[in-house]
Amino acid sequence: MKLFEYQGKEVFARAGIPVPESRLVTCAEREHDRIAAEAAEAAHELGGRERQTVVVKAQLDMGGRGKAGLIRMAADQGEAAAVSREILAKGYRIPALLVERAVNIERELYLSLSVDPQRACFVFLASAEGGVDIESLARERPDAIRRVSIDPFRGLQAFQGRALAYDLGLRDSAIGSFTALVNALYAVFRNSDAELAEINPLFLTADGELIAGDSKLIIDDNSLYRQSGFELTREQFDSDIAYAAALDGIPYVQFDGEISLMCAGAGLATTVFDLVNFGGGSVANYLEFGGPNYHKAQRAMELCLRNRSAVILIVTFGTIARADVMAQGIVDAIAALKPDRPVVTCIRGTNEERAHETLRSAGLEPLLDTEEAVRRAIDLAAQNRGRTS
Repeated sequence: MKLFEYQGKEVFARAGIPVPESRLVTCAEREHDRIAAEAAEAAHELGGRERQTVVVKAQLDMGGRGKAGLIRMAADQGEAAAVSREILAKGYRIPALLVERAVNIERELYLSLSVDPQRACFVFLASAEGGVDIESLARERPDAIRRVSIDPFRGLQAFQGRALAYDLGLRDSAIGSFTALVNALYAVFRNSDAELAEINPLFLTADGELIAGDSKLIIDDNSLYRQSGFELTREQFDSDIAYAAALDGIPYVQFDGEISLMCAGAGLATTVFDLVNFGGGSVANYLEFGGPNYHKAQRAMELCLRNRSAVILIVTFGTIARADVMAQGIVDAIAALKPDRPVVTCIRGTNEERAHETLRSAGLEPLLDTEEAVRRAIDLAAQNRGRTS
């Protein structure tokens, strides 16, 4: 679950990480003029009687907001209203605008904490060049990024934060402030069951203060049952289908191709995705109903049918999630939903003989080879395209 910037900053502030003073203006189904007026009022509250530069930020789960014109500076109330209208007119589904007091920036740093699954540890990444695309920086100038591994059992050691501060060229009181901020970000990461906690940019002001200019906080979906402060909302997803899938705990990604993938096992789903593309086909959606979701075949097919796809390709390999149970679920789903497009099945694993009998009884051909199933789906999609073109 990816939090919006304002939500992440609320978590940061509670942990003692400084953030700019701000006001939130909600946008859902409201007139642009009213939203712009509230943004102007927020700018006035932040500035008081004095002329105060503010930053108006669209709250969207997307990178490159600045380049897209979704983050704008405003010198006064009138300009805050004007740039708010311009942001809203860009056509994005924006749930809120964050109006922040501008910061007197001397330097911009980068700091993040994530999981390194290969080394079974946490890793801090830091750079003296913040406010940039960290992926591009890693490719072009990897020496500009400092990396510190954290043993999950020992936790963050005091010297590690100080060493990062020196590596980034910080001096005097900024060293202590940075070390405290590193400790606070580590606490946020652990207490929130986060997959990523990132500050980019991390502002160093002319007064030597460190302030989180942005926030990116991704919570592990498997921990949401104990993270009661976070709630899934429609605005966090690209489509209604993706939102519905998330509420059901079904991993789902929306694309714009012709073949709906309904696979059990994330690794298998990714492999089938690649095979479709290598074979010249295109994917309409990625849906993974393995693991604890293997009994949700009907709900998974409902989600696939909401796409404008030409064919549904079902590939599973059931071990703990039994093949015969998944096959029965697929047959029940077809009987209940009566899909209006071809369904290709390749069901393998525990009790697959019984699974194949179940599929045949429903008029489905159980294929045994994943690549053959992919080719069949691509051919059917092409035939459907020919009929409708």
